[in-house]
Amino acid sequence: MKKHNGMRPLDVVVLLKIIAYPNENWKLINLASDLNISLSEISVSLSRSAFAGLIDATKRKVFRRNLFDFLQHGLRYVFPQRAGELAIGMPTAHSAPLFTQQLISEDIYIWADMNGNVRGQVIEPLYPTVPFACQKDTVLYDLLAIVEILRVGKTREIQLALQKLDKIFFQS
Repeated sequence: MKKHNGMRPLDVVVLLKIIAYPNENWKLINLASDLNISLSEISVSLSRSAFAGLIDATKRKVFRRNLFDFLQHGLRYVFPQRAGELAIGMPTAHSAPLFTQQLISEDIYIWADMNGNVRGQVIEPLYPTVPFACQKDTVLYDLLAIVEILRVGKTREIQLALQKLDKIFFQS
């Protein structure tokens, strides 16, 4: 058995993409294509997540409660982030469409993306292909915007993000 060297940011993206699928009929090739990540990286990611107890042994069913707990309590410490320089990109965190009605801030956070249309402070995504994947999948976009709030948000923003995450994970 291969040695487990800990979770990687990519693993969170892969697990959230699985949750974003409308059913469990996806294939590894779907994950690779939708996330613009190689099949081998997807396979290794799923193995790490299985070892960590975030997906079942068949690597098909995400243990949502375990992932929720990790995102709530560990994400900001394991994969910390701070807003950086100004650039053009895709809105994320509290600046994403999911939150614009409920959270108002002078700060605009974005994932740098040359196809973007918003100027704001750069948040490095968990994986470089995140903006690409989110342009094609609004559910994944919402989930990753929530994750970014958990990484960089203030208390009130985090509480709202956790409520939305709970609704997506457990009530839909």
